[in-house]
Amino acid sequence: MSPAWVRAEDPSAVGAVRRRAVELAELAGFDATRTGQTAVAVSEAVSNLVKHAVEGVVLVRPHPEAPATVELVAVDKGPGMADVARALRDGYSTSGTLGIGMGAIARIASGYDVHSVPGTGTVLVMHFTADDTPGPPLRASGLTRPIGDEVSCGDGFAIARNGESTTVLLCDGLGHGHIAAVAAQTAVELFEQVLEQEPISILEHLHRGLNRTRGGAVAVARVRPGAVTFAGLGNVSGWVADAEGRQGMVSLPGIAGHQGRTLRQFEYQVPSYATVVLHSDGLTDRWDPGSMPGLFARTPAVIAATLLREAGSRRDDACVVTVRPGDGGN
Repeated sequence: MSPAWVRAEDPSAVGAVRRRAVELAELAGFDATRTGQTAVAVSEAVSNLVKHAVEGVVLVRPHPEAPATVELVAVDKGPGMADVARALRDGYSTSGTLGIGMGAIARIASGYDVHSVPGTGTVLVMHFTADDTPGPPLRASGLTRPIGDEVSCGDGFAIARNGESTTVLLCDGLGHGHIAAVAAQTAVELFEQVLEQEPISILEHLHRGLNRTRGGAVAVARVRPGAVTFAGLGNVSGWVADAEGRQGMVSLPGIAGHQGRTLRQFEYQVPSYATVVLHSDGLTDRWDPGSMPGLFARTPAVIAATLLREAGSRRDDACVVTVRPGDGGN
């Protein structure tokens, strides 16, 4: 089951998200002090959404790159902030989403990132680790959202890191609901069996293994400094994107598990400032980096959340995965 997005429509949302954050912090081994700090910061962020946001939603979950890290993603459609740096100062009050408490949130969180455009909205992502635990590399992220008010999402993703390369999977299970979710979860399990293989070999393994499910559209990408290897089957979109534009990657027609011609993988250049984006057809492919000023300078999680807000459809399950090339460092 996918982690649940919570609508920040009334004060009850604060308590619900706070309780989930405390549960995850305790499971991750946070001590009582750090758990309490995490609860305070999460409560402040959600409270500000409830007070000021337009169509605010929030997600708290184990971080997709580091399960012992607690991550919160907060998204709204307005009013946005013209000066994020100013809002980070303690005591600064604004009618924008983050307002009072943002300075405290920034100090408590192990890391955070914000993207805000006046009149469009704000995305805030923050993560919390135990005091002696290193933070995630912030090289990749992924988000899912089920159709309408469904609980199960038929789209899924997985992220695996090996040194300077990051390999990601996106699966859009055919249809939606529980049966599609089973296909997506099966794809994740199959992916984890063959992480070290080339993307085309991973895709072939998925194609064989998904034959006992409804099947779906699947893409595998391995991103490393300067390049990405991409193998896709079905209606999954792949892009190399930056502030100036984007280049599409080729996914072959078919249904993983059921239909498909000879599979292929393709190589594309990825500049250090670019982001690899994969998404299901629950996002329109008409999004334009040029209409999102400053977005592609942000972290993968903020990029993913903004694309889900701007291009996602409520009439289908949706999934987006974002990856930055490594630099050979951490």
